[in-house]
Amino acid sequence: MKTRTLRLTLTTLCCAGLVVMTGCSSMKTPATADVAVSKEAVANAADAGAAQYAPVELKSAQDKMAAANKAMAAKDYKLARDLASQAQVDAKLAQSKANSAKATAAANAVQEDVRVLREELDRAGNQK
Repeated sequence: MKTRTLRLTLTTLCCAGLVVMTGCSSMKTPATADVAVSKEAVANAADAGAAQYAPVELKSAQDKMAAANKAMAAKDYKLARDLASQAQVDAKLAQSKANSAKATAAANAVQEDVRVLREELDRAGNQK
């Protein structure tokens, strides 16, 4: 009975130690993939026209990416991962705002075209 309790206790401690070691080691691994994904998100936002339609959000994403790159160089991988994640969120917001603004402009252009066509139809109807 005592041996079984001791074995269970040791097994539990070993498992707990393994979990702690795994958690700590993940903070020491480079955040290269996270930074790369976020960098691509910032590039996509810029390509979508965020510089014109969402400059504040794009600038925030770019600043956070620069800080993430500095953290990577300093081997502060947790900070780099956090900043890259924040940059990705800012970039997605900028891209969404840019896409929304372009869609609104396109809808306004279509509405204007419809208005002009109606005027032409009314004019043509009045000439008969």
